Amino acid sequence: MMFFLIGDSSDSWFFDTFIEPWTWEFMRTGLAITLIAAIVCAILSCWLILVGWSLMGDALSHAILPGIVLAYMFGVPFSVGALIAALVVVALIALIRRTSRVKEDTSIGVIFTTMFALGVMLISMYPTQISMEHILFGDPLGITSKDMYQVLVLGPIAFLLVMWKRRDLMLFAFDPTHAHAIGISTRKLSALLVVALSLTVVIAMQAVGAILIVALLITPGATAYLITSQFQRMLWVSPLISSLGVIIGFYVATWLHAAVGGTVVFVEGIIFVLVWIGSPHGLRGVLRTSKKHLLSETLPA
Repeated sequence: MMFFLIGDSSDSWFFDTFIEPWTWEFMRTGLAITLIAAIVCAILSCWLILVGWSLMGDALSHAILPGIVLAYMFGVPFSVGALIAALVVVALIALIRRTSRVKEDTSIGVIFTTMFALGVMLISMYPTQISMEHILFGDPLGITSKDMYQVLVLGPIAFLLVMWKRRDLMLFAFDPTHAHAIGISTRKLSALLVVALSLTVVIAMQAVGAILIVALLITPGATAYLITSQFQRMLWVSPLISSLGVIIGFYVATWLHAAVGGTVVFVEGIIFVLVWIGSPHGLRGVLRTSKKHLLSETLPA
């Protein structure tokens, strides 16, 4: 009898811990939407890492805030306002860079902080209608059907854009001078990447909010870059790592009753640190090189 009771208790614990969360529809919906956002972000992050556009992703994730607020005020979907705001920000950054001595990183810092401040001002004017916490930090478990349809439409569009020109984008990332020399328009490729980035930011906003978007855009690609030096493999490794972080993050958030978006981002950061410690392209490789260098200096010739 004792063995049966132990077995029943064990089965009940396993069900409550790993199975029961997925019996709730809002959990399944939240996981599906967050996975789509994470996969699209992870694919795009491979190019952002190589092109050096990490700061651009950070800027867009903050600068879409006024677009979201204005979209709410005029009764249009949040994704429309966020996308327009992202494109306006990119145009302003390019205009300032070309018409002044200000460098790109400086113009990015000025524009995205100004736009973010404008969004905060607008939210403070409508404190009861707009949840700042929801916009800034996301709410995967509270995604509405309208948000879900936006992600399901914009996600494939962003994915197809980067995959359609993946060879040209790869050359642009590694050697833009050679790409221009053989007749590839680097300006058009930059515009394509900006549009894809803008769409991706809008998608990720539904899952983790404006503040944490940059983590989904940077961390998976950076982790994959430590694992492999082949770009084609990065395009597979990055989404797998991001998906793993989402699934573990959902479980941990459920167990600890923590915010899902923040937990997912934290888990992906932990995965990056573990890979960095054990990767030959990270800490382990540096320690091995240092050890060999030390031995070569101490051993007699």
